Amino acid sequence: MYNFKTGSKLIELCKKYNKSIGEITMLREAEVSGSSMRVLTKKMSTNLIVMKDAVKEGLTKEIKSVSGLTGGDAKRLYNYSENNDSLSGDIMTKAVACAMAVSEVNASMGRIVAAPTAGSCGIVPGALLTAAGSLKSSDEDIVKALFTSSGVGITIASNATLAGAEGGCQAECGSAAAMAAAAVTELAGGSPEQALNAAAFTLKAVLGLVCDPVAGLVEVPCVKRNAFGASNALVAADMALAGITSRIPYDEVVTSMYKVGKSIPYELKETAKGGLADTPTGRKFKKEILG
Repeated sequence: MYNFKTGSKLIELCKKYNKSIGEITMLREAEVSGSSMRVLTKKMSTNLIVMKDAVKEGLTKEIKSVSGLTGGDAKRLYNYSENNDSLSGDIMTKAVACAMAVSEVNASMGRIVAAPTAGSCGIVPGALLTAAGSLKSSDEDIVKALFTSSGVGITIASNATLAGAEGGCQAECGSAAAMAAAAVTELAGGSPEQALNAAAFTLKAVLGLVCDPVAGLVEVPCVKRNAFGASNALVAADMALAGITSRIPYDEVVTSMYKVGKSIPYELKETAKGGLADTPTGRKFKKEILG
């Protein structure tokens, strides 16, 4: 009854039952899994705790990845935002710092929530938790918004891909940004239609984004792409909340992302054979780290 695979079907269900994307997603999950709403909420609350812990760890501890390529930048940026008037604004800078924090924790073998992947794990918590702080949202509200992000993730996974190895970084950081944008939009009181417009904006902004991890590690440029994914999500949410709509429908944007991903050469899809991984510096790091 509540099953959906496309954005259009999701909106149809939201209108039919007068519910948000997050609520419909919860009902779908209960229907598919056989779990009660209480159990599902508890599981998502656990995810939220892990996200918060990862943000805190990345912002307060001296994080360093196993390879030594990344670590400490999230804390550095957060401290800068605390002591300076940042050019992009306090909320944006902190969202970016939080996204980097989670990504750095991942690179240091810490505990994170793959949302939707480990490589893009910082975007949803970075954008959502920062927005929630500004909106003074409760944990209950944030959990509902996480189900919103899940609903968008379902539509992308059903019609495209979430894997960098299949669709490039547009499929990982792009999808995470779409999930985050929709979640932030509903958290701020936006409609399901506005949430999917926000998701469409984020994907359109990164169509063709390649996956080129230096030395094959989820560090460079992944951490900083998480940063820009969070900022992408917040800008998209503001555009949608302002009443701006995507001229290309959300479902068509998702399909386009998949087609573009299939067209990207394999060297630029997580193989570390092209892009930044194949620069002189990228090759030098690979030799130093892997021998």
